[in-house]
Amino acid sequence: MLKSIATATAFVLLSAAPAFADTARKARTFTRDGQTFTYTKVASADRVAIDGRNLTSGETFHLVVRGKRVSGVSSGVPVSFFVPAKTAGMDDAAIASR
Repeated sequence: MLKSIATATAFVLLSAAPAFADTARKARTFTRDGQTFTYTKVASADRVAIDGRNLTSGETFHLVVRGKRVSGVSSGVPVSFFVPAKTAGMDDAAIASR
């Protein structure tokens, strides 16, 4: 369960950039800790919905970001956490390098 939460946290940190304003459904891919993920996100007025899959394991996730709060399901496990404020101004490349 902790791995699911860590994976969800890593994912949100990677996507917690100004790109949340992008409402287009473009598939994006990243690799972290040897795991490859693909996801899409759709922004509306009050939230961002993120749907994706761990290509390595086949597990799926659905996350909803409202402000700094993230909730949803990762690998069948409910998750809920806050995005750290210091990531708000960082782009995907800066966060991925961490």
